[in-house]
Amino acid sequence: MNPLLPGLAGGLVAVGILGIVVGLRTVPVAPRTKPARGRFNLSARVRVLLLAGLGLGLLGWVVTGWVLALVIAPVAVIGLPALLSAPPAAIQINRLEAMEEWTRSLSGVLTVGIGLEQALVATLRSAPAPINAEVTRLVSRLRARWDTEAALRAFADELDDATGDLIAANLILAARRRGAGLSSVLEGLAESVAADVRARRQVEADRAKPRSTARWVTLISASVLVVLALSGSYVKPYRSAIGQVILVVLLSAYVATLVWMRRMATGKPLPRFFERRSEPRTAP
Repeated sequence: MNPLLPGLAGGLVAVGILGIVVGLRTVPVAPRTKPARGRFNLSARVRVLLLAGLGLGLLGWVVTGWVLALVIAPVAVIGLPALLSAPPAAIQINRLEAMEEWTRSLSGVLTVGIGLEQALVATLRSAPAPINAEVTRLVSRLRARWDTEAALRAFADELDDATGDLIAANLILAARRRGAGLSSVLEGLAESVAADVRARRQVEADRAKPRSTARWVTLISASVLVVLALSGSYVKPYRSAIGQVILVVLLSAYVATLVWMRRMATGKPLPRFFERRSEPRTAP
């Protein structure tokens, strides 16, 4: 084996560790008038995980002689929890459920016989938490004498969801025509959104089963790999330069499979039919 390859690999690893240490070091920065865009900042949790991964990698390098342990351990400690965790679909489902509850509440307020703007203001007290901020801003715009249609379009942009566009579109039509029957329309719309929420919860429950299986398979495989690396001669060929290249290829293929599975389990949001406005409209 050419002795240049291990020396070059060790030098690159040392440079990488030095760069990480320099990057994590706190340096006093002069105050700026405008925040810099695109700056790469690590959260406290990521820093702790990165330091723990570097410590495990250093321990693995000393025990097993694998230089790649310095890279594999930090990547595994930071990347595997992100890949094996549930996608943020629950947040979207909670927002849809909040829209359904708010629409049903608005429908009940409209049965009293008050106007649309007064009914929207009255729903602020019972607005669900996931969309409370959006409803609050909608009411603030109406109180600031915004045009009702402009306020509802801004409300739809803040919700940023196809269901929110559907709710806002019905309210805009009601603001234009000022006719009766809006309460029954909103009640039917709330029933439709509730059925969508039930369907999405069932889909997420079905998607959780393969995620749980992949999580257990990954934990078992990682445990077996650690045990074999610490005892026995089964993984001895991976200590050579060619063996470590093969190990990187195998681990990369496994990670690519996890990424592919996560993308399959992450549903694509429905396209909106309201055009997003680049700048908020002001009151006339």
